[in-house]
Amino acid sequence: MDMVNVTINGREYSVPANSTVLEAARYANIDIPTLCYLKDINEIGACRLCLVEVEGARGLVTACVYPVNEGMKIRTNTPAITETRKMNLQLLLSNHDKKCLSCVRSTTCELQKLCNEYGVDENYFGGAKTESTIDDSSVAIIRDNSKCVLCRRCVAACNKNQGVGVIGANDRGFDTHIGSAYEIKLADTTCINCGQCIVACPVGALYERDDTDKVFAAIADPTKHVAICTAPSVRATLGECFGYEPGTDVEGKMVSALKALGFDGVYDMNVSADLTIMEEATEFLDRVKNGGKLPMITSCSPGWIKFCEHYFPEMTENLSTCKSPQQMFGALYKTYYCEKNGLDPKDVVFVSAIPCTAKKFEVQRDGQSAAGVPDVDVAITTREVARMIEKAGIDFRALPDSVYDQPFGFGSGAGAIFGATGGVMEAALRTAAEVITGEKLEKVDFDDVRGTDAIKRATYTLGDTTIRVAVTSGTANAKELLRRVQSGEEQVDFIEVMACPGGCVNGGGQPYQPAVVRNNVDLKSKRAAVLYHADKELLDIRKSHENSAVKALYDEYFGEPGSHKAHEVLHTHYVKRGM
Repeated sequence: MDMVNVTINGREYSVPANSTVLEAARYANIDIPTLCYLKDINEIGACRLCLVEVEGARGLVTACVYPVNEGMKIRTNTPAITETRKMNLQLLLSNHDKKCLSCVRSTTCELQKLCNEYGVDENYFGGAKTESTIDDSSVAIIRDNSKCVLCRRCVAACNKNQGVGVIGANDRGFDTHIGSAYEIKLADTTCINCGQCIVACPVGALYERDDTDKVFAAIADPTKHVAICTAPSVRATLGECFGYEPGTDVEGKMVSALKALGFDGVYDMNVSADLTIMEEATEFLDRVKNGGKLPMITSCSPGWIKFCEHYFPEMTENLSTCKSPQQMFGALYKTYYCEKNGLDPKDVVFVSAIPCTAKKFEVQRDGQSAAGVPDVDVAITTREVARMIEKAGIDFRALPDSVYDQPFGFGSGAGAIFGATGGVMEAALRTAAEVITGEKLEKVDFDDVRGTDAIKRATYTLGDTTIRVAVTSGTANAKELLRRVQSGEEQVDFIEVMACPGGCVNGGGQPYQPAVVRNNVDLKSKRAAVLYHADKELLDIRKSHENSAVKALYDEYFGEPGSHKAHEVLHTHYVKRGM
C-alpha cells in the first residue's frame, strides 16, 4: 500500500495515499465529527461539521472529501474550528423540532450528542422554520421532516444500497426537504419497507411504526394467549441496546426478559427456519427433477419479496412458495399447537421479535392466514423489544440466562445461520446434499456462500446432480444479479436474496449505531459471527432434517415435506405489483 506522510495537530503520521483527511485522522485515532458522512455511499460534505484547517488551503475544508497529499499539515481542533462547528450546529437547530424528551432517538441521536459536546445554545437563532409534515402512511416506516437535518444518508441508503430510490431532496433552498417524487405518500411508492433509511438516519426523522402498545395490551388481556418467537439475529444484536459490544450473544438474557414481560410462551424461530429448509429444499429438488421454474429464489426476506413484485414481477414464479420462518411459526402455532392444546386461534396473539421493519408489512399480506386468522398478529423490531424491556423496568444486564419453551425449544445450527447472508443457502445445501446423495456429509460448512461480498457464486456436484448457486444481499445487488440471469450472462439454479446488505444481522430494525461505528466497525461480520459460533460450537445439531422437533411435526401433523397439509399451512403466493 502506498503511504504518504502528513502532520495532524503537530504530530507526524504515515497514512494511505488515497485517504481523505477524515480517513487519515481516524487512521491516527483522531475522530472528526460528521453528520452526513457514511462511508462509500454518502460522501458529500453537506453537514459542514467535519471542517478542518489545512495549511495552504483557502479557509476551512471538509475532511470527508478533501484528499491528503505528501507533507500536508492538518489541524482538527483549533478554536476557530470549534466555533465554526458550534455555529453550524446552532444553524441546524434553528430549523429543527427540538422536542428531544419525546423523540424516539433521544440518547441515541447523533445531533443531540454533538450539541452536548460543543455546548450549543439551542435557541441561538430564531425565525421561520421549513414547513413540514409527518408521513405515517406506511405500515412500517414513519417520516417526520421536522427532525430532518438534510444529511441525505437515507437517500443514499435507499438509492445506492437498495436500488429503490423512492426518496430524495425536493424543492430548493430554504424549502428543501426529503420526500418522494411529486410528494407521493411513502405507502404509494415502490418502497420495500426494508428500513435501511431508518438505520442510516442520524436523528429522529425516520423511525419504525411502534407496535409495542399492542403487545402490552394483549399481555394484559386475560382472555388472550400471547406467544412470541425470536429471529436468529436478534440474540446477536439486542445486547447493543443495553451497552454490550457488537457481536455479543445475549440469547439467555433475552429469553429471561421476554418471560419477565409476561408472554405465555417464548420460542426460538430457529425451529421454523429448519421447517423452512425442509419445505424449501424439497421444493427445489422437485423443480430440478420435474422441470419446474428455475432458478428458484428464496422467499425468507419480505423486503426482497416486495422488491421482486415491484421490479421483477415476471420472476415471481421463480420465488419459492414457502412462507418466511416468521410466518411459518405463526401458522404452525395457530394450527398444530392450538389443535393440540385446545386453544381457539382467535384467542391467540402471536408476536415475532425480528430485525426487520418489512415484517410489519408481511404480517398483513394475503395468503398469510392458515387458521383463518393472521398467522402473526404483531411484528416488533429488535429496538421495540428493547423499549418494552426498559419500559417494564427490567434490569437486562442483571438477568440470569433462561431457555426457550417447549415443544419448540431448540433449532439446529442451520436455522441459526439464517440471519447472515448466505445462511439460508448453506442450510438448504446441507439438507439437499444428503437427500440427493443419500450419504452423510462429512463437512457441513459451505464456505463459498459465506461472507459479505455483493454477489457470491458456487457450483456443487452432489452425486449425479450439479447445482449452481448464487447469494446476494442488498436489493441493488439483487437487481444486478437478476438482470444478468435474465440476459443469460448468469447461469444459476438456486438463488438466495436478502433485502438488507449483510442479511438480517444488518436489518432495518436492528439497534441504532452512529456513523462513527458504522464507518469503522464491521457490524455485519461481528453480528454474523455470533450465529456461526452458535452453529459450530453451541448447538448439537447442524442440519435442519436432523432436528427432532421438526421430525415430530412431520410425523404428527404434516406427514412429509411438500405434502398437501404442508402446502395449506406453510406456503403462500405473490402479487405482480409492477412499478
